[in-house]
Amino acid sequence: MQRQRNMSPMKEMEESKLLYIEFKTPVIRLLKNILETSKGLSKTFKDLSENAKHTEKDQSEIKHTLTEIKNNIQGFNSRGEDSESQISDLKFKEAENTQPEEPKEIRIQKYEYSVRSLWDNFKRTNI
Repeated sequence: MQRQRNMSPMKEMEESKLLYIEFKTPVIRLLKNILETSKGLSKTFKDLSENAKHTEKDQSEIKHTLTEIKNNIQGFNSRGEDSESQISDLKFKEAENTQPEEPKEIRIQKYEYSVRSLWDNFKRTNI
């Protein structure tokens, strides 16, 4: 009976070693899988981070371009308004210029008449 008792602890130790090895192998595999997965996730995170940086850069470029476009449009609008005001100013000046034309014509006629009369007087005195 002693032998059986002695054998029994040995068998138990062997069985426990087998159980430990059987337990250890899948746990190590599982840990390796977790490590590989974490490496893959780390790479994916880096890729996402780079994509986010590129996206932010693209967004800032788009905002800058939109600002330039808005400024150009505002410039065109202000130029249009400026040209409209210039046109209205020109129309006003044209109206001012057309009103005194009649007195200018009258003045010119008066000057012509004065020159003719002076010329006539000059001719008479020379004869």
